[in-house]
Amino acid sequence: MAAAASPTWVFGYGSLIWNPGFAYDARVVGFVRDYCRVFYQGSTDHRGTPQFPGRTVTLEHQPGATCWGIAYKIKEEDKQTALEVKFFFLQVSQYLEVREKQYDEKIHLDLYTDSSPKVPAVEHVTVYLATTNKESNKNYLGPAPLEEMARQIYLAEGPSGPNKEYVFKLEDALNKLGFVDPHVQELANAVREYSDAKSK
Repeated sequence: MAAAASPTWVFGYGSLIWNPGFAYDARVVGFVRDYCRVFYQGSTDHRGTPQFPGRTVTLEHQPGATCWGIAYKIKEEDKQTALEVKFFFLQVSQYLEVREKQYDEKIHLDLYTDSSPKVPAVEHVTVYLATTNKESNKNYLGPAPLEEMARQIYLAEGPSGPNKEYVFKLEDALNKLGFVDPHVQELANAVREYSDAKSK
């Protein structure tokens, strides 16, 4: 008798927090270790265009850091149609492959919660991230002065809507979970300040 397939979990730390867009059996609010959320990835297909990219979040390795988000367990009955083998034979959702196509690497991390800060609540959660490798990730933007990022986000818009909406929705989603991400908060405030300055 064949062994049952392991559940597939996906960690959302950006728009997947408020809009997963796929069916799931369970969700766990928690954090991954040694990574922080940064607005360093260019978006040319959702929150910007090739001519004027927006900025979305990716994860940057930072020892000692934590990044809060939500892990989703993909519905078991959907696996046969929703999963495919791609990128080093890792099984992932076809939907996510399209949605996260500008993210060039998938890693597996353990998810922790306040109730299990030392023992993983979920092991080997799939995490999409955008690397700094310009060969495999042509849309990587990297860091920039806060005012410059705020201006770019305020002006950028793509098929999924304005880039600033993405920032504010992420800020709101994290606040509703009870967590303040300093980088997200600082950038959201800078975008609001830029907007106020433009309206004067």
